[in-house]
Amino acid sequence: MAGISVSISLVLPQDLPITIYPLPIMNFINPKTDFGFKKIFASPQHKEVLISFLNAMLYNAEPTIQDLEIIDPYAAPAITGLKDTYLDVKAKITGNTTVIIEMQVINVEAFTKRVIYNAAKTYATQLKPREGYSKLNPLIALTITDFVLFENTDKFLTHFVFKEVEENIEYYREIELVFLELPKFNKRLEEVEGLIQSWTYFIKNAPELEEIPEKFASVPEMQTAFNIANRSSLNLEELQALEKREMFFEDQRGAVIKGMQEGRQEGRQEGRQEGLIEGEIALIMRQIARRTGEIPATIQTRIQQLSSQQLDDLGEILLDFTSQQDLITWLESMSA
Repeated sequence: MAGISVSISLVLPQDLPITIYPLPIMNFINPKTDFGFKKIFASPQHKEVLISFLNAMLYNAEPTIQDLEIIDPYAAPAITGLKDTYLDVKAKITGNTTVIIEMQVINVEAFTKRVIYNAAKTYATQLKPREGYSKLNPLIALTITDFVLFENTDKFLTHFVFKEVEENIEYYREIELVFLELPKFNKRLEEVEGLIQSWTYFIKNAPELEEIPEKFASVPEMQTAFNIANRSSLNLEELQALEKREMFFEDQRGAVIKGMQEGRQEGRQEGRQEGLIEGEIALIMRQIARRTGEIPATIQTRIQQLSSQQLDDLGEILLDFTSQQDLITWLESMSA
């Protein structure tokens, strides 16, 4: 019997199409708002972010700071009669040195004097009653501005200490002033090099990014900073607080721009200053009315009589008001 040959053919299905899903677009909070800056750099659970940032800005990216203690920047002054001021971040670093950090987006009147005042006040209030001067520890004030502060240099990071005028002899480094001027930093992402430039680029450009740049993802502290800054990581209460601060941030900027435009139209320095003040008053009135209701004429008059510095202080603190009584109490403290 002849053998039977059987041929079997297998038909394999065509390769199934592979679907590649794009990575989700990320949305980062603005580090230039007080909420954003504190959220990113003042987290006790992620001190390594602030350590990396301060090592970059203060110590040329050398790992000088190994650990730090984040301190409540809103602590009341220890000396009666000192003016209250509000900082963004305050920390104790290596060698018992205190660092205070302030983010400023608008160049308000006498801002450079305020920087010195904050530094001197923080330095002086270290001492408790009857303590000797030997208990004083060094202080560094790091100020980040979203405007040009020093027109006579192109450097975006400047460092000041006390020195003798003619022979450049350095005084004891008890108080140091460091300034980071964001508008002077104009490098594109592909041009950014080193930790100093990386952190500067992050603060200036984070809200415009849709993902964590590869060159930053290789730095663990910056990876953490981006993850903290991701809006999707915020809870509802944080998102609401962020929205209020961003709204106030834009209102302030708009008010100042409007005031400057009105001042330029009048063509006189007095007109420019009046335009700025009127714009700030109008902004504050809207913010207070939004939070506490219609403002009586008597209170409006008292607000209009405030100095430029007092208006700036009111603009910073009014988001903490829950009633018009809070406003009245604050106004009375200004006239006391």
